[in-house]
Amino acid sequence: MSEVRTGSAGLTGTERKLGTSLKSRHITMISIAGIIGAGLFVGSKNAIAEAGPAVILSYIMAGTLVVLVMRMLGEMATANPDTGSFSVYADRALGGWAGFSIGWLYWWFWVLVIPVEATAAADILTSLIGGAQWIWALAVTALLTITNLASVGNYGEFEFWFALIKVVAIIAFIGVGVAAIFGLIPDSQVSGIDNLWQPDGFLPNGFGAVIAGMLITMFSFMGTEIVTIAAAESPNPEKGITKAVRTVIWRISLFYIGSIFIIVSLMPYNELPDGSYQSTLQAIGIPGSKLIMDIVILTAVASCLNSALYTASRMLFSLSERRDAPQAVRKIAGNGAPWVAVLLSTAVGFLAVIGNYLLPEKIFGYLLATSGAVALFVYLVIAISQFVLGRKMRAAGERPPVRMWLFPYLTVVVIGLIVAVLVLMAFDPKQQQAIALSVISAVVIVALGVFVHRRHGADADGSIRAG
Repeated sequence: MSEVRTGSAGLTGTERKLGTSLKSRHITMISIAGIIGAGLFVGSKNAIAEAGPAVILSYIMAGTLVVLVMRMLGEMATANPDTGSFSVYADRALGGWAGFSIGWLYWWFWVLVIPVEATAAADILTSLIGGAQWIWALAVTALLTITNLASVGNYGEFEFWFALIKVVAIIAFIGVGVAAIFGLIPDSQVSGIDNLWQPDGFLPNGFGAVIAGMLITMFSFMGTEIVTIAAAESPNPEKGITKAVRTVIWRISLFYIGSIFIIVSLMPYNELPDGSYQSTLQAIGIPGSKLIMDIVILTAVASCLNSALYTASRMLFSLSERRDAPQAVRKIAGNGAPWVAVLLSTAVGFLAVIGNYLLPEKIFGYLLATSGAVALFVYLVIAISQFVLGRKMRAAGERPPVRMWLFPYLTVVVIGLIVAVLVLMAFDPKQQQAIALSVISAVVIVALGVFVHRRHGADADGSIRAG
């Protein structure tokens, strides 16, 4: 088993490493609820409107792809846990330019998540409490920045409770929904599963709409991979990653497919005025449905923002370890927090929060679109990296705790599927801007990565000749 890379020299020159204070319960909850983001509660309405009851197929298809990608990532991560996760594996499998490119694209994705989630949290807090929206946005971002600076244990503790609330909420929703389906709630306006084929059949908009729904739902799964980054800061990363990867099937089945099945069974797909979950709870007759969902969505948004700050800082730190980011980013506080990486990521996030209010809506929308397909780029790089490293591990006789099924055949199929999804995005009018701007940003980053690593190579050659 390879050594875990988690840190480097600090300010004094004394070797410091990232903390390892994430507890087993933190890793468990991060893995369980990492896939329950605001996209599930908010974005599901759009997917349901697109595909109708057949949106269940959209979630099954997207979920299956994520399960396979996590299996591949799990194989590499249990063989060599690293806080840089797939960026490090791309570096080793494909070359420094690949690790550079996917690492910076991933960092950019999460930095842009910060203003989106901060604004969403501010909207809810303003409606619940009042006050200026921009002040709430900055306050929430500042609070979670402080917790990330304190120690990785603080991130884990916050995420544990955020995750617990999300898990309890989803399980309660499914429980109430099942009771309503069987007619066990007296005042419920809905029951049964007739809406699976009413009013226009199970496939009201054809199978093409199922594919379009899959493109929408695909990005709500982003965050599943965070557990492989966080586990590197726990005492037993292999155990945490193994458990997370092996349970991802039931987590996706329960939280996503289970809750969406409840919604499309009880509600007409074209009658969800207040969002899919809130409209369903209101139809069932649950009092205070709006307040309940506001609190749950606020929790999901805070969780996503917390993870965005954490994940962006760790990826930036990992890039600096590989000389793909300024060396000052490697500085680690005495508590094991990469404080420079946290502050730099937060600073860009703060600027984006301000920009979200000052920039015209279209300009900020273009910025967001530059990361619109990053999730698929990440999945593609994971699959290609695992294809390369998987062959090397098997040739060397290595047997990590998690192994990809039917290797290399299923890995090749996944690569083909991801490429197919990217092509479909290019032909979907609703996704064309995202895929076009994402490709442009990727080309720029890849070109920069090739340039930087050629310079690294030239510098190394010069050092050898000088020696």
